[in-house]
Amino acid sequence: MQTRNVFAGPYLDRTAHRRRDPAWFEAALADPGSRVLAVWNSRSLILDGPAPRAAFLEVSAVARGEAPGEQLILLGRAAETHWFAYEFPVDEAPQAPQGTRFEDLRQVAGLLPAEEAGLLGYARAMLSWRRRHLYCGACGAATVADQGGHVRVCSNPACRTQTFPRIDPAIIVLVSDGEHALLGRQASWPVGRYSTIAGFVEPGESLEDAVAREVREETGVEVADIAYVASQPWPFPSSLMLGFTARALTRTVLRRDEELEDARWFTRAEIAAGQPLLPPVPSISYRLIERWFDSGWDRPLREVRGPAPGSPAR
Repeated sequence: MQTRNVFAGPYLDRTAHRRRDPAWFEAALADPGSRVLAVWNSRSLILDGPAPRAAFLEVSAVARGEAPGEQLILLGRAAETHWFAYEFPVDEAPQAPQGTRFEDLRQVAGLLPAEEAGLLGYARAMLSWRRRHLYCGACGAATVADQGGHVRVCSNPACRTQTFPRIDPAIIVLVSDGEHALLGRQASWPVGRYSTIAGFVEPGESLEDAVAREVREETGVEVADIAYVASQPWPFPSSLMLGFTARALTRTVLRRDEELEDARWFTRAEIAAGQPLLPPVPSISYRLIERWFDSGWDRPLREVRGPAPGSPAR
């Protein structure tokens, strides 16, 4: 794809080589120019206004009581600034600074500058990982932060298991027979919305095997000529979406695992006419549909349809 997907891009130096240096980490925490990206109840702190922007806090505004190194996760350095992530306790609603609000990142990511969307996505993913690993998966003892918050170490001297951030690879694929695209919908989605086929990669499975299996399980369609297109970090909470295209070998749709409420074939003419409702523009699923549509239509999809409801125009 010619432009990067939302949440992707070299928007900061992750300073991974500095994470093992406690003195450097403490100096970054003490730097008055360092800034914090705050999350509460899985919502990111955003500036109010017609065009939302990421809201930044000073370290002193959140690092109170326990050691700051346990509360804050180092994200990296950008624009001469050290960036940290912090999560307010879920059981107590924080008082958002004047002119800010906590917002679901999925709703505003496409409206934010690319660098800010990437930073907020990174912060959200790291905090979600931290929340799920406060206790050791091997012995159950509490864990403590190390290496700028990028490692959780078991506090049990007999265990000392280290836990590192993980991502969940998921394939997402635009299946086509040339003139039709195979799209499905889940019952929980807005009425009329369809999207590309997707699913998590299982242990012992290649990406190509996962594409063929997920399409077969969800729709009964067999595919070939599986080709990688692009990827997108999807921090809800920790996925990496790996986008593919595939050529359909069969057309009969059989929903074998009932994961989808419906799956069907759509022509470009149907999509141009407004059917179905498409996924949000910031998602890689929209980008895959757009790429297929634009390859066989005389006008770009965004010009023909405009953004999906609730999505930005770009």
